[in-house]
Amino acid sequence: MDYPIDARQKPLGRVASEIAAILQGKKNPSYDPRLVGEDKALLKNYKEVIVTGRKWTEKLSYRHTGYMGHLKTLRFKERFEKDPKKVIWETVRHMLPKNFLNQKRRKNLIFVD
Repeated sequence: MDYPIDARQKPLGRVASEIAAILQGKKNPSYDPRLVGEDKALLKNYKEVIVTGRKWTEKLSYRHTGYMGHLKTLRFKERFEKDPKKVIWETVRHMLPKNFLNQKRRKNLIFVD
């Protein structure tokens, strides 16, 4: 079943937890934790999601190139402006169980423009 989700003026964490529950199949009467599930989350207006508190300016994300001294730092605002899909994708990834089904379940998250 397809679940349309409108992210306009909703906090990022609330939207991500709702998507995680759908992708796990917890809204389906035939829920089984060991299966991927056939439910899909259709996310629209994802560019208008809000972030509460001071995370917009103070939350940092790091990545390393592998070379000495090449630790790259980005603020949440810069990262969200660059690619909001990736930010939501990562937030949902952290809310799903950490097992081999994680990647298969995330394929059922569809961004609608």
